[in-house]
Amino acid sequence: MLRNPDLPWKTLANFSRTMARMLEAGVDVRKALKSAAVRGGDSRLEQALQQIRRSVAGGNSIADALTETGRLFPALFRDLVHVGELTGNLPDVFASLARYYETRMKQLTSLRSAIAWPIIQLVAAVSIIGLLIFILGLLPPAGDGRPFDVTGLGLAGTSGALTWLGGWAAAAVSGWVLWKYTRNNLVSQEAVDPLLLQIPVVGSCLRDFAVSRFAWCFSLTQKSGMSIKPSLECSLKAAENGAFTRAFPWIWSNLSEGDTLTDALAQSQLFSSEFIQFVATAEETGTVPEQLERMSHLFEEQAQRSMSRLTSVFTGAVWFMTAGLIVFFILRLAMIYVGLLNDAVEQAM
Repeated sequence: MLRNPDLPWKTLANFSRTMARMLEAGVDVRKALKSAAVRGGDSRLEQALQQIRRSVAGGNSIADALTETGRLFPALFRDLVHVGELTGNLPDVFASLARYYETRMKQLTSLRSAIAWPIIQLVAAVSIIGLLIFILGLLPPAGDGRPFDVTGLGLAGTSGALTWLGGWAAAAVSGWVLWKYTRNNLVSQEAVDPLLLQIPVVGSCLRDFAVSRFAWCFSLTQKSGMSIKPSLECSLKAAENGAFTRAFPWIWSNLSEGDTLTDALAQSQLFSSEFIQFVATAEETGTVPEQLERMSHLFEEQAQRSMSRLTSVFTGAVWFMTAGLIVFFILRLAMIYVGLLNDAVEQAM
């Protein structure tokens, strides 16, 4: 449950790029799969492609063969390959998937780069305080016989330092486990993501990315000739946000009752007024796929700006936490020092 069952984005991007080039050049699909396995650089992909080649040789489609590998390939990946096979646009679909996963990798790299230094500083501050707890525990106790407690939590010496560092480590691991669990569990996503969308800055960033992915996938599936219902469902899943996935039954119900795509999307309250206006114009002119493809790029740029704001807020929060820890312990040390001076004065008197 904690390990992501899907292949890494880098592996998916490389595989998609190789398949796009091979198929565009007219190479037989089994030879293309064999070449992709050699260039993949991932043992799980290599084993899966051996199974896929055997399945394709037995007469199955690539999409069916991908499904037989379990959850190794994401549902979005399998759905779009299926569309590509049905419409004869498989090279274009693979090329689009390659660009999609390459973009996701760039976004993740940018986020990690932005938050790396503040996190390093927080880790350094926690480690220095742990060292301080250890050192103070080696000093002779105060006049009351108790060791110096710089934290106010009863932590001193080796055991206190280990407890301090272990507590922070446990908190970090718990946060990571919780995040991995919610990201790999659809029910958790549908429960948590709507709440995250309500948080200032965080919500706008998540919404912009989700809308960008939705627009990209809906444009691709509509251009490929997929009917509206599976196209809409696939695109809402591509948003990779539980709030969007959960909204599919309501949006489809409104469409089935005769509402326009604009009205159905607007009633979900997941899309910005700007996006809804774009869709309305596209419906009036009959250019929904083309306009959505253009919008996906626009909203991706907007999402990047939102992520920059989010990383700035996160960086500020980590800075504030680090500074707060340092100020707190400086004050604690000052109070301990003042207490020692008072005890010395009382004893002198």
